[in-house]
Amino acid sequence: MKKFNFFLHRPLHVLVCNAAVCTQPWALTEDGLESTFQICHLGHFLLVQSLQDVLRRSAPARVVVVSSESHRFTDLLDSCGKVDLALLCPPKKEYWSMLAYNRAKLCNILFSNELHRRLSPHGVTSNAVHPGNMMYTSIHRSWWLMTFLFTLARPFTKSMVREKTSL
Repeated sequence: MKKFNFFLHRPLHVLVCNAAVCTQPWALTEDGLESTFQICHLGHFLLVQSLQDVLRRSAPARVVVVSSESHRFTDLLDSCGKVDLALLCPPKKEYWSMLAYNRAKLCNILFSNELHRRLSPHGVTSNAVHPGNMMYTSIHRSWWLMTFLFTLARPFTKSMVREKTSL
């Protein structure tokens, strides 16, 4: 976070939150949190919270949170239909890497929506975006099956370079 002190006294009109890992083995961070959740969501949350005053002073400003369509394949509800935040840091025996990723991406969308609700009156908008399906990146590098499937799909999808030109 110290690297971002550079921005504390300069205008910041666009902040893109795009850090992510997927299909990682279960691990806890030094903070005692499940690593996929911390990397994919809590890092973004902390960064935006730290720069919130800068964003307000820089208005108009925009926060773009890169999420994923995979958020649709999960929820944060227990068997009684109540929100269960313990699902975000499951014990090792209950961990499934894709589910952890999906839940973190759901949190990204919920966060972006709430951020927009709170900051839009101050000239700061927030949007959650889906980067596209089957884009070849190294996000799945720790799971051979996903790497293989993405490699097979690569000839039929846009590359990151071609995608930039369409923006």
